[in-house]
Amino acid sequence: MNFLIAGLGNIGDEYAATRHNIGFRVLDALAKASNLVFDDRRYGFVTELKVKNQNLILLKPSTYMNLSGNAVRYWMNKKNIPVERLLVVVDDLALPFGTIRMKASGSEGGHNGLRSITQQLGTQQYARLRFGIGNQYPRGAQVDFVLGTFGPEELERMDERLQKAAEAVKSFALQGIDLTMTQFNGK
Repeated sequence: MNFLIAGLGNIGDEYAATRHNIGFRVLDALAKASNLVFDDRRYGFVTELKVKNQNLILLKPSTYMNLSGNAVRYWMNKKNIPVERLLVVVDDLALPFGTIRMKASGSEGGHNGLRSITQQLGTQQYARLRFGIGNQYPRGAQVDFVLGTFGPEELERMDERLQKAAEAVKSFALQGIDLTMTQFNGK
């Protein structure tokens, strides 16, 4: 069974280490653990990960964040993936660094990537894995914070948190969203 796992971020070296690119980093961790390499394909960088009897199509859209929906819709159509088997991995300012929270649906919470996906799919009824990036920024400095890099304490914990998020992605494909939420949310 095919699943589409879309990790959101912005392409380009200047964005690679930013907080906003945590979706890319989670997918990179999944791919690296299985010695997979992403191919530059239409609307994004893609690889396929086999997890038991499930096939996870890992997508890092190359459309920039605010047009992520174009890539997600294209790959869902190309691989005939229903919205129930879509998982979007995204950064979240409202969660402390490294906290993960899976939800079956919900609002975009001001996130331009999620807004684009919702517009393209015509629904908010798709799963998302939110990875906390914290919110330690002064008033009016949200954009600089999101497009800034992680601090030393965060980087020290990064690999472990990415691994936890990668486990949640696999769990989503193997056990479904309800068990995954119970097992991973807030951890």
